Amino acid sequence: MKELKHLNKYLLKYKRLILLGILFVIISNAFQIIPAQLVRHSIDLVTDNISIYRSFEGLSLQNNFFKVFAFGILLYALLILAMALLRGFFLYLVRQTLIVMSRLVEFDLKNEIFQHYQALPLSFYRSNNTGDLMNRISEDVSRVRMYLGPAIMYGLQLVTLFMMLIPVMFSISRVLTLYALIPLPILSLSIYFVNNIIERRSEQIQRSQSRLSTFVQEAFSGIRVLKSFNRENESLHKFELESDEYKKQSLKLTKVQSLFFPLILALIGLSTILTIYAGSTEVIRGNLSFGNIAEFIIYVNMLTWPVASLGWTSSLVQRAEASQKRINEFLKTQPGIISERNVDKEIAGKIEFNNVTFTYPDTGITALKNVSINVNPGESLAIIGTTGSGKTTVSALVARLYDVSEGEIRVDDSPISHYNLLSLRKQIGYVPQDVFLFSDTIANNISFGLNEPDDEKIQQAARDADVYNNIMDFPQGFSTRVGERGITLSGGQKQRVSIARAIVHNPKILVLDDALSAVDTKTENNILNSLKRIMKGRTTIIISHRVSSAKLANKIVVLVDGKVVEEGTHESLLAAKGFYKDLFEKQTAKEELPITED
Repeated sequence: MKELKHLNKYLLKYKRLILLGILFVIISNAFQIIPAQLVRHSIDLVTDNISIYRSFEGLSLQNNFFKVFAFGILLYALLILAMALLRGFFLYLVRQTLIVMSRLVEFDLKNEIFQHYQALPLSFYRSNNTGDLMNRISEDVSRVRMYLGPAIMYGLQLVTLFMMLIPVMFSISRVLTLYALIPLPILSLSIYFVNNIIERRSEQIQRSQSRLSTFVQEAFSGIRVLKSFNRENESLHKFELESDEYKKQSLKLTKVQSLFFPLILALIGLSTILTIYAGSTEVIRGNLSFGNIAEFIIYVNMLTWPVASLGWTSSLVQRAEASQKRINEFLKTQPGIISERNVDKEIAGKIEFNNVTFTYPDTGITALKNVSINVNPGESLAIIGTTGSGKTTVSALVARLYDVSEGEIRVDDSPISHYNLLSLRKQIGYVPQDVFLFSDTIANNISFGLNEPDDEKIQQAARDADVYNNIMDFPQGFSTRVGERGITLSGGQKQRVSIARAIVHNPKILVLDDALSAVDTKTENNILNSLKRIMKGRTTIIISHRVSSAKLANKIVVLVDGKVVEEGTHESLLAAKGFYKDLFEKQTAKEELPITED
């Protein structure tokens, strides 16, 4: 139960519902016990008066006696019916308190986990797969809810029923009580072991289903590749193998589940037989009445299901404890990137890298080595380099998605670590290399950074990113849904929508991380011409492997293997005849290379 202590704050938060639930459980149990006593009185009424009724045979008094006798039986029947209705009503209230409480805690816990996920750094997501993250916020939280709801509810019903019923049973007959209770511990232990087997096989089925779902998702996501290579039959064969494994695991579970109810019914029958045997002996001795036997049979059935649920609820608690442990592992992971002084102010856009070295914590790869870069407010900087030179790392550090390993980054002459994270990132427009669009409308994707959607700003951002005409060519225009991860758009269109999203909120710092890699030269020139106006008065960092994208920048930095090897303007770097000139000549020659026919 140690891991489940995390939930105590929620139990305290909803203590009113828990206390009401306990009260309703006690009342519902009272209305469950009273009918058994009414049954005893009604049977004793029959057995005690049947001889008197027969003694009046042939006399008119017999009819009058029968009417009184029948009225008594009818009264007991109506009282039993009323007790059943009242018990049903209070059981409804039990669920409206305890089960509702569990749903409220589930809601709060999911929000807590999701909020914590968003506060964790990118290094956390690089070392944990998405499926595991989703499983902890869905499947694990659902298992915890089963402990908070059904497990607590049935546990309370069992405890309160035992506390109320056992004294009543002992007050009637200790011998009969002991005989009636003998099979119940056996029942609970049997169900506990059977249920554990069921849980293990259920987990095997879940793992098999997860593999099957993952395979199907990959097959559908890569359907173009699958069809292009004509691998449908092989894919079908693999699906059949996974599906057959799922079928085998399901049949194993069904065989175990088939033992569940026969086991319960057998032990209930044994308890009933023992009750009748011991009760009959006591009746013969004159210690009990026939009504007591009927009363005890009802009590046995009353206890059977709560005791049977004890094994199930024990299993629920075990599963919840294991799930909460997995949840706590992530909740205990502290956000590594925090604001040291919580500075919240409008920035001018000056950026300084002072001897910055950065090593990725998950891989140990050193991406930047003693890098120093300066950008004044309103100026533009282009960072050029080949794949793996550390260009993208610079953009991630500017947005403070990571913290430097050595050195310091300053914004407006203040350490970047002093700024409030939300305030800093709100003033940065970031276009990542790996474009991600949400499964939503184009308008909502562009306005993602705005507090409130503004059609004029959205349309102007689309024009500046040279994607407005493409959007208007769609039948639904800006209301067009882009599909999962923007699948309905081309690579170039996705990049331009991403640029529009970055500039729509008028950021002080604009970071373009290889944002034009998926567009042709003509579109690139159109976007660059639009960017000339956008870049005025705004600090801009253009990261690219294409020299053509760097021409707009006031200053160009060339990175090779995480180190600054050249720095200057386009003209000065060409005159230096170094790495930049070689790269420029290779790319220019490639663009001008004529196409020959065989």
